[in-house]
Amino acid sequence: MFLFLVHLGVGISLVLVWVGREAGVKFFRFNAGTAVLLIAIGFALRPQPDNPTSLYRAAIGSLVLAEAALVVYWATIGRMLARIRPALLWSAVGFGLISVTLQALDISRDAPGLMPLLTVASFLSSVALLGGACGAMVLGHWYLVVPSLDVRHLQSIVRLHIGSTLVRVLVVATAVMIAVVSWEPGVPNFERYIFSIDGIFFWQRVAFGLAGPAVLSYMTWETAK
Repeated sequence: MFLFLVHLGVGISLVLVWVGREAGVKFFRFNAGTAVLLIAIGFALRPQPDNPTSLYRAAIGSLVLAEAALVVYWATIGRMLARIRPALLWSAVGFGLISVTLQALDISRDAPGLMPLLTVASFLSSVALLGGACGAMVLGHWYLVVPSLDVRHLQSIVRLHIGSTLVRVLVVATAVMIAVVSWEPGVPNFERYIFSIDGIFFWQRVAFGLAGPAVLSYMTWETAK
């Protein structure tokens, strides 16, 4: 739950960089507030290992900085500090992405070969995918509030969502390929696993984590183009 909430919160803040000011103060305030709340809840639910690594401590520290910048950004939207708000938003996004990257490196620190790099790609694409999906949904409904809003804003978020979905597909395909190629006798066969009753969890991830977002991207793009 910690990773999901943090990735979603950072992803929403990332989407705010894509959207122009024409969306209005309330749009930015709503989404920034949502991101602040998600990251705060995720932080409260963070794992607390007995012997945290330096990577873990750095990840949590970066997350705190991202949250602090995002709180100030949210609190000043439409009120004050207009000149530095872009810097605050970029700082929140930057520290958030650094935190996510460090989380991935910490989790995969004992993994062999290219697995740490693959984990980083998985985490970053998760941020973009979750943020893109949530941002596209909110912005799509925001056209009811601001009918004159240029459709190019929605198109840009859909492009982000499509790109992140493609990266997720590539990451999962690479992980599957590594699992198949690195199989050794005495170790459970991956091919047998995915076609067994336990493989339902793998197919759930494919259906809801890859196929679902891909269909959503196509439908949204057809609507927005």
